[in-house]
Formats: sequence, structure tokens, C-alpha cells
Amino acid sequence: MTDDQLAVLAQRVEEAIRLKGVSEIDAHDVGLAILQPLKELDLVAYLRFASVYRGFDCLEDFESAIEELRTEGEK
Repeated sequence: MTDDQLAVLAQRVEEAIRLKGVSEIDAHDVGLAILQPLKELDLVAYLRFASVYRGFDCLEDFESAIEELRTEGEK
């Protein structure tokens, strides 16, 4: 990931949070806002990050997420 790509990701997340129209946001909600832009940028980084914010508890959670990504890629 380049610095420019990270800057764009940060900008997209900031815009998504601003659209919520709240003055305070929970750190967990920031993490959730990062998921989609990160998925579009780097699938491996997305899976690592999603494992925390989507609460992966076992190998099957990773397998399901990978299958979901494969299915999305076929569309």
C-alpha cells in the first residue's frame, strides 16, 4: 500500500463518518467504516482487520470471509 492509497482510504473513512452527522463516534464504528475501503484496496489487510472488527472466533470465520470475497470477485 502506498502513502497515497492510505491517504485516500483515510479520506473515504472520514467522509463516511461525517455523513453520519454525529459529533462523536465510537472507535469500533471507525473500525467498521474502514472495512469497505480497505477491502477495495488490499484483501489480505482487509481479512486481518475484519478478523478483529467482525469478531472472527475460529478458522471457519476466516473461511467464510474468504468464500464471500471469492463470490464477490466472480460478479
